[in-house]
Amino acid sequence: MRVHVVSDVHGNSEDLEKAGDGADALICLGDLVLFLDYADHSRGIFPDLFGVENADRLVELRTARRFEEARVFGDRLWAGIDRHTAIESAIRRQYAALFAAFPTPTYATYGNVDMPSLWPEYAQSGTTVLDGERAEIGGLVFGFVGGGLRTPMRTPYEIDDETYAAKIAALGEVDVLCTHIPPDVPDLCYDTVARRFERGSAALLEAIHTVRPKYSLFGHVHQPLVRRMRIGATECVNVGHFASSGAPWTLEW
Repeated sequence: MRVHVVSDVHGNSEDLEKAGDGADALICLGDLVLFLDYADHSRGIFPDLFGVENADRLVELRTARRFEEARVFGDRLWAGIDRHTAIESAIRRQYAALFAAFPTPTYATYGNVDMPSLWPEYAQSGTTVLDGERAEIGGLVFGFVGGGLRTPMRTPYEIDDETYAAKIAALGEVDVLCTHIPPDVPDLCYDTVARRFERGSAALLEAIHTVRPKYSLFGHVHQPLVRRMRIGATECVNVGHFASSGAPWTLEW
C-alpha cells in the first residue's frame, strides 16, 4: 500500500494534480488557501487586492511580531471594503481549482487558514473530509484533526485548546495520527525562516505518548528546525511545505 501525503498546499493546484500519481490514496493535511506568500509577496489574496508594496509592509510587521500594528495597518486598507465578501469570493476561486485537482480517493482535513464552511460545496465524491474522525486505509486506522490553535495571527480556523483536545481524544486508538499542526515539541514547532515558534498541540503530544501510533503526520511549520523525530514508538514527520516543493511525502506498508 502506498499513500502520498501533502500539507500547506497554498494555491499550488498545478502540482496537486500530480500529487497522487503512483499512490493508492492521497492525504491532505490542509491549508489549501493562499492569502499571502511570504516568499513571493506578489502571490495571494492580499496582494491581489492591495498590491505588492502593502504586502511587503504586512509581512515586515508580522515577521517582527508586531501583530497589533499589522492589524491596524490591515484595517486601514480594508476600510470601505466588504472584507468577508471579498475574501470569500477569492477563496471560492482557489477552492474550485484545488478540489478539482484532488485525485480519487483523497482524505483531507482543514488547515488553520481554511474555511471549513465552504468545503462541502467543493469536495467531490472521491474526497472524504474528516475532522475529529477516523478512516481505515489499507488495513490501518488513520485519525484526522484539522485546524490550528489560537494565535495573535487570528487565522480563519483557529480553535481553543479544549476543543482541539476533545477532537484528539475522540479518535481513540489509531495507527496514524494526521493533523495540520505538530505536537508541542520545540524542535518541531520552530520555523527557521520566520524565526518564531508556531503553536503545537500538547493534547497531540499526550496522545502520541498514550496511544503510541506508528506515525504522527503534520505540516503547518514551513521550514522546521527538525522535520522528523521519534517520540517513543511514534515516528513524527513534518510532510513538507507542498506549496514550494510540489512533492508529496510517501508512506508505504
